[in-house]
Amino acid sequence: MTQTIDTNTVKHVATLVRLGITDEEAQKFSGQFSSIIEYFNMLNEVDTENIVPASDIANAENILREDVVKPSMSREEFLRNAPQAEGGYVKVPTILGEE
Repeated sequence: MTQTIDTNTVKHVATLVRLGITDEEAQKFSGQFSSIIEYFNMLNEVDTENIVPASDIANAENILREDVVKPSMSREEFLRNAPQAEGGYVKVPTILGEE
């Protein structure tokens, strides 16, 4: 099965992505894209009947540490470290305007 990408398709896609190309560039890209598709179609000829699909090519195991709950600082201790605090919360500058 041979597929080709014609210049009209190249121009259409270029328009969709707001890319201005010349007729010469469309002709060049048409040939290049068709060659790429032809190359990938060669993979269909490879016999993969007895090949197990690779879901994890690195065979990596979980290398993360256990999630251990540890005591944290109190709210008061945390707020003492904040530049500004008000009503038990960290106060930050308004960024969206007054509403």
